Amino acid sequence: MKTHRTFYLSLITFVSAMGGLLFGYDWVVIGGAKIFYEPFFGLEGAAALRGWAMSSALVGCLVGALLAGLWSDRYGRKKMLIVAAALFTLSAYGTGAVDSFFWFIVWRVVGGFGIGIASNISPIYIAEVSPASVRGRFVSLNQLTIVLGILAAQIVNWQIGDYYMPDKDTLSPDGVEWAWRWMFWAELVPAAMFFALAFVIPESPRWLAVNDRLERARRIFTRIGGEAHAEAELAEVTDSLRQPREEGTDWRRLLHPGMRKVLLIGIVLAVFQQWCGINIIFNYAQEVFSAAGYTVSDVLMNIVVTGVTNVIFTFVAIATVDRWGRKALMYTGSAGLAGIYVLLGCGYFFELSGWPMLVLVVLAIACYAMSLAPVTWVVLSEIFPTRVRGAAMAVATFFLWVASFLLTYTFPLLNEALGAAGTFWIYGGICVAGFLFIRAYLPETKGKSLEEIEREMEN
Repeated sequence: MKTHRTFYLSLITFVSAMGGLLFGYDWVVIGGAKIFYEPFFGLEGAAALRGWAMSSALVGCLVGALLAGLWSDRYGRKKMLIVAAALFTLSAYGTGAVDSFFWFIVWRVVGGFGIGIASNISPIYIAEVSPASVRGRFVSLNQLTIVLGILAAQIVNWQIGDYYMPDKDTLSPDGVEWAWRWMFWAELVPAAMFFALAFVIPESPRWLAVNDRLERARRIFTRIGGEAHAEAELAEVTDSLRQPREEGTDWRRLLHPGMRKVLLIGIVLAVFQQWCGINIIFNYAQEVFSAAGYTVSDVLMNIVVTGVTNVIFTFVAIATVDRWGRKALMYTGSAGLAGIYVLLGCGYFFELSGWPMLVLVVLAIACYAMSLAPVTWVVLSEIFPTRVRGAAMAVATFFLWVASFLLTYTFPLLNEALGAAGTFWIYGGICVAGFLFIRAYLPETKGKSLEEIEREMEN
């Protein structure tokens, strides 16, 4: 790592990863804001509208994820980061400024569009600028910023909610009018910073090389790691481009026999990251904290505990992903969650409550944060060929968001039909299946250049 100019690499990685921070904040802030905007818009008796308010951003996520990949392959990674930053800024202001539910939904969709772009492009950009020896660590920084964004939203929601609920139990008129607005407006600070800084970072040198802008690519590679690093990276990229190219559009190239297996692996891993069930753990935290003896007024504060756990164990992933390897951490996550879910299911089956259930929830979040959460993004940013990386990542991210929707939608149905015990046992079974899939099909990518990985995956 001493041969690379780590300050410059860290700087451009941090700027790109701000897309992850805003992704995390925008995705979570609505959970705390709903306490206040629902009475403002009169949604208390309209379950369908409450659900639409919570899930409308997903529409933007799906569209943004698909279009961002194709556009980034055509126009560049940097331009799409600028677009994402602009969308986050507009959405943060617009969502907090509206007085009608229709425009509230419109701005939530706009924010979701930004999430879809950022979730796709930020890890791609970081992977394409990072040297192979530290790529896992730097791509994992994107997941760190996501969980920092989640934690920031949880803290902001807690503090603003506490300010506007002085007696802890009753919503004040001022709270209904202003609390949810300030929760969204707080996002303006990092969104504006991201928008300004996105103009400063360079274009991805690998994208430049693929598009025959070799001298610009050489200058950026040199600034990242010196002349020897630049020559080695350009040699890898140009060698990969000498291979026969599939004809047709970016989307049709994805169906080429050499790509189908790679794309399927990416889709399965993206879906598994959601169907492993951890987002349900986050959503179910309120009930678990209540079972542990906490009052309703403490729920927002207690959820911050899960956010802190998320951040701490993401650092574990950053420290180990380039030493232990991707497969070892993916094994840890899938096997660890399977075991924890079995215990959680037993706890619900035998009607346990209190600190044992709380400990299991925190362990599940810790296990996910050090494994499947960051490492899935690392692997997805590595396994696709450079010339179609954006489009392939778009397809995988699209299925990730579809899986997220299905997970959220089916949980109440499973919980009603099977109870919490049966539901968590199902998630445990999915984790076992994920473990077996990783063992059978996922190659180790630690320490390999993106072009080496490309050759191995296509063969």
